[in-house]
Amino acid sequence: MARALLARFARRVQNSDLSPDLRLAPDEALNPARLRIEVLSGLTVALALVPEAVAFSFVAGVPPLVGLYAAFLVGLITAFIGGRPGMISGATGALAVVMVALVAEHGVEYLFATVVLMGLMQVFAGLMHWGKFIRLVPHPVMLGFVNGLAIVIFLAQLTQFKVPGSVTTSGHTAAAGEWLSGTPLFAMLGLVALTMAIIWLTPKVTRLIPAPLAGIAVVAVVVIGFGIDVPLVGDLASIKGGFPMPHLPMVPLNWETLEIIFPYALILAAIGLIESLLTLNLVGEMTGKRGGASQECIAQGVANTVTGFFGGMGGCAMIGQSMINVKSGGRTRIAAIAAAGFLLVFIVLASPLIEQIPLAALVGVMFMVVIGTFAWNSVTILRKVPRTDAFVILLVTAVTVYEDLAIAVVVGVIVSALAYAWNNAARINADVYETGEDRKVYRVQGPLFFGSADGFLELFTVTDDPENVVVDFADSRVVDQSALQAIEAVAAKYEAAGKRLQLRHLSPDCHNLLTKAGHLMIDSDDDPDYEIAVDYSVRTGILGGH
Repeated sequence: MARALLARFARRVQNSDLSPDLRLAPDEALNPARLRIEVLSGLTVALALVPEAVAFSFVAGVPPLVGLYAAFLVGLITAFIGGRPGMISGATGALAVVMVALVAEHGVEYLFATVVLMGLMQVFAGLMHWGKFIRLVPHPVMLGFVNGLAIVIFLAQLTQFKVPGSVTTSGHTAAAGEWLSGTPLFAMLGLVALTMAIIWLTPKVTRLIPAPLAGIAVVAVVVIGFGIDVPLVGDLASIKGGFPMPHLPMVPLNWETLEIIFPYALILAAIGLIESLLTLNLVGEMTGKRGGASQECIAQGVANTVTGFFGGMGGCAMIGQSMINVKSGGRTRIAAIAAAGFLLVFIVLASPLIEQIPLAALVGVMFMVVIGTFAWNSVTILRKVPRTDAFVILLVTAVTVYEDLAIAVVVGVIVSALAYAWNNAARINADVYETGEDRKVYRVQGPLFFGSADGFLELFTVTDDPENVVVDFADSRVVDQSALQAIEAVAAKYEAAGKRLQLRHLSPDCHNLLTKAGHLMIDSDDDPDYEIAVDYSVRTGILGGH
């Protein structure tokens, strides 16, 4: 019975029950070897999740279990219904820094209510298919995003070189928060380097186990076996707990509560979706798969809604852990499910063992993630790409580091859009020629929109033109209301001069846009190619507002 169910599940994963971007490649077929890789990859991710969840809990000002439960629940739910296999979700720093003010002012119960509302907003965004707008993020913004994120991950690991608690080394009692120095510092650096070396060497020797897991295991054995005094996971906080239990947020159900939590929920929902969808694209580039944006929005929303009712701080996709998973061989939902399962086992049963893992091993893993995440080719192409693109890459990188991911992406998209508009505005021009003594043609080149409207107006010499003027849009495109206004302004000038203006070769969508303005008269006999000719004359009534 169990074997039959497993076979059925395998067929469903591999064949037509799933969309094409979610099917397994031939070398990723669900067999014992693939299952081993997926489970071990999940174990590696779970080990890396523990200190991150604890640290982000401290950032948000909540108990460690609040972050751990969020990592488990968000990770498990998105593993089942997320937009792309291979992604890992959990508690993140980008959300924690927003939560801290809410928790400090109103308490953790308001945070739980906020997470529920945040999740509902994300579900709504998914149902409205707003996830598709992530396609508008230009490639320079993506490069700046991954570079900035790599720097942020690197800087976050530096906090592990501080004393996690009051400890005594060489007769000196170091206070929590002080930087390590002397022998403890050199021991920490040596173990980090050892972990990185093992991760680099393992694929050259064997692929039976993920390289990060090998690094963690070997360094943990060395530290425990030789009794090396370095910070451990347990020095951060105890991760021991029970199963997450249902918990209704203890807040008044009134308008005042909504006024408190709504702004935070909106910001958290936006940040969570931006980070998740960018991770979706990044994982898609690494695995060669596309799509799933709206599904990911819904999955993140459902996960956060459920998490809020189980005492978790919510979360979103985690790029660092997703990179660990993908590079460890995780390609299916099994790896993410295994990661969530192992994390729950750590909390409920294996906390004493996990708390003995040296932080140096996990820092080494994350440093290798930094090296793999940073787009090193972007450094060499800065001199080759247009200056605007180079500026956007550097700008997004800097804003990601000094502010946060969401602001960086929005800034990058705005700057890229303005640069695009400026470049297209400069493209507007016209080939001018006469077809007779009383007929002049302006063949417009380039798009007509708000940025090029003024340049369009400057193309025409109304007083010197003959009685009949044709504006040919075969090589142009009417885009927006500013373009309509510019056309009407030109028509008004020619009408005031007692001259006749015709628009020719409008594409069907441009013609529809002009027709919706309610001013145009169609004469198809004068436009045999496109069957559209718009005749501006006194009869159109464009100046009379008819």
